[in-house]
Amino acid sequence: MSYKSTFILLSLFCLSGCSSVAVQPWQKEALASEAMQKDGGNKLHKQFSEHIYYSKESSKGGGGVSGGGCGCN
Repeated sequence: MSYKSTFILLSLFCLSGCSSVAVQPWQKEALASEAMQKDGGNKLHKQFSEHIYYSKESSKGGGGVSGGGCGCN
């Protein structure tokens, strides 16, 4: 076997482990937990991220309301 065919077979074997696996209904609760969210359930990190977002938007409370920091709706 040549190196090229060995490399191709090894690559295919490694990529076969990346196939998509369906999430079962009983696993969705664990995936939807607070620890799996963007900030990982860390309230200090969430507050810091919101502070940065509000500073960039130039508005207080711009995370959940319609419109932007420019005053238009």
